[in-house]
Amino acid sequence: MVSASYAVPSLDGTSIFYVKSDIPGIFRAANSGLNEELVYKPDDTGRRFIPIALFPGGDDLLVGSFRLRSPDTRLLKLNLSSHKTVDLGEIPGADIVWAEPGNSILFSRAVNGLTNIWKYSLQDRSLTQITFGTGPDYSPMPDPGGKGIYYVNGKSSGFLTVYQVHSKESKDIVSEDATQPTMSPDGKRVMYITFPAPNRTELWVSDIDGGKRVKITTGEDLDTGTWAPDNFHLSFAETRASAREMVYIVGADGSGLHQVPPMGGPPWSSVWSPDQKSVYVSILEKAGSLLNIWKWNVDGSSPEKVVDNCCSVTDAHPSGGYLVGVVLAGEKTGIYEVSISDKKCIPLLPGVLTHGATFARDGKSFLYAVTSSGEVTIYRQPWKEGKLMGAPQAALKVPFTFQVNYLGGNAYDFSKDLSTIVYGRPGGHAELYLLSQK
Repeated sequence: MVSASYAVPSLDGTSIFYVKSDIPGIFRAANSGLNEELVYKPDDTGRRFIPIALFPGGDDLLVGSFRLRSPDTRLLKLNLSSHKTVDLGEIPGADIVWAEPGNSILFSRAVNGLTNIWKYSLQDRSLTQITFGTGPDYSPMPDPGGKGIYYVNGKSSGFLTVYQVHSKESKDIVSEDATQPTMSPDGKRVMYITFPAPNRTELWVSDIDGGKRVKITTGEDLDTGTWAPDNFHLSFAETRASAREMVYIVGADGSGLHQVPPMGGPPWSSVWSPDQKSVYVSILEKAGSLLNIWKWNVDGSSPEKVVDNCCSVTDAHPSGGYLVGVVLAGEKTGIYEVSISDKKCIPLLPGVLTHGATFARDGKSFLYAVTSSGEVTIYRQPWKEGKLMGAPQAALKVPFTFQVNYLGGNAYDFSKDLSTIVYGRPGGHAELYLLSQK
């Protein structure tokens, strides 16, 4: 129908409301995908706006507004005729649905480490706790017949697994919920993120077999970056609800923690230069726009912008003259390169959806993984001096499938020689409950 997310159907079923990844605002189209129109264009491009539900009558839309990775959601009432909004207050949570359409909502909220279902009144803006206990409780849904409220209670678990391509052997190296594995250039180490508690993440480094584990840091919302060419230093990002998003560099033993200066927006990726003197950071400066790429010299000099409206950089060429990166959604989905000397963003493989691209060790090609029909294939694209050399070739068909994205980040990585694959296996246990109406 449309390339979009957060779809909400109209009450009569003839149209849908949705958002696009690369254009800010809320759109409406017929359920055929035709006659698209912009129904809300936000003034604040630093926030994301999504449709939640229609008010009774279908003339107004409940809209949620939030900053990237913030736990708080500001509620708006959007009139579909005048395109004007009314502020309905801010709630500390997500998973928003109607409790009493037009009057109150249900949502999932974490307080003191416990996640329960809460109710928010749009009239007096009061909060009422609905479920109690250790939780986590999420995904509330009122019973259509008025019997009560359905919700899910469950905890996640999982493994981080390494697969040796030549021997076809697999081994679980982490026995807990973990994701965003990133292997060192020599394939001997891996960094990853774990989730020990609500609103708490940890960055770890271990040998590729799971030995010599070192906890690097703890934060509200951490993301792995990339390894430096020395196979020891690495980058990572942290997002805090009360502060700006920041990028850091650190040693694999936790030493030498250093903060990269802020660059005008939340960071999406960071890549070391081959000489290890610089870090390239992809920044989201405006919600709904493409990413701008900055360069920061490790010696402490001021960051400089390399190119606007490009991609999330994922690797640097051994020569130092090029970066490679990806756009994950929208009309400009694909693999891109950045020419450092020309400061140009150049599309290489438009339309290819992959979560990362990496240069081979000899610099004569780059590799990327694609999922299709439940299968994962890693392709090799010959490349020379900024230009493609022929068509991509299937370098490895993985004999099993794995989840490529988990909780907003990459859930896999592979070594540059394609000898090793590390991937997350998220799991857990959840139960569906009905809270009876009194």
